[in-house]
Amino acid sequence: MQIESKNPRLICYKCRRPSSTCICKYIRPFQTKTRFIILMHPKEYKREKIGTGQMTNLQLENSEIIVGIDFTNNNQVNEILNKENSCSFLLYPGKDNFNLSIRKSSALNSLMGNNPHIFLLDGTWSCVRKMLKLSKNLQKLKKVSFDNKIVSKFSIKQQPKSHCLSTIESVYTVLNLLKESDLEQCETKDFLIPFEKMIAYQIDYFLNSNNINQSDILSAPNPSIHQK
Repeated sequence: MQIESKNPRLICYKCRRPSSTCICKYIRPFQTKTRFIILMHPKEYKREKIGTGQMTNLQLENSEIIVGIDFTNNNQVNEILNKENSCSFLLYPGKDNFNLSIRKSSALNSLMGNNPHIFLLDGTWSCVRKMLKLSKNLQKLKKVSFDNKIVSKFSIKQQPKSHCLSTIESVYTVLNLLKESDLEQCETKDFLIPFEKMIAYQIDYFLNSNNINQSDILSAPNPSIHQK
């Protein structure tokens, strides 16, 4: 449900943005073969205005958000990990990971299987490291990553490294790599439009507000798998 008033203090309950800058009209959810599970740190969950995990979830019908820090005994996570006839992976940077960018389609198909699940850690670098360190079940997962060749469009956030991508950009990259290997058939050309509109809204707000607190819109990005 969305509050119709354009009062900037009112919130759209779907995209969780101020009603004056609601992005719901740009959301075009679609189905994917791969299920994406966004493990969101509680601090990231509170960053409703610029967080891209929620946006990613709205764009993907076959996805869900689970909030927490230590997922070792999380029933939702463990239920997914224990599913029969499915394979689970963790999208996380590392040179020894299965690199989606360079693996042949046959190897990728063999690895992912018919019912793949990809977990993403959504939070700042320090938060994500802690999440993985505490979550014993996630440590056992096969890790996948990719060679990032694009610069993040997340200009309103401070980037620790030029190759870092937001959650939605990481998922966009993964989907396109899976499409190249015929593991996905979805159309991704409009996937980043809500993200781009959100950035445009934030920049406009920044340029036209005299009382903006920069710390509200500038923070460390999500490390959700930016490169191998």
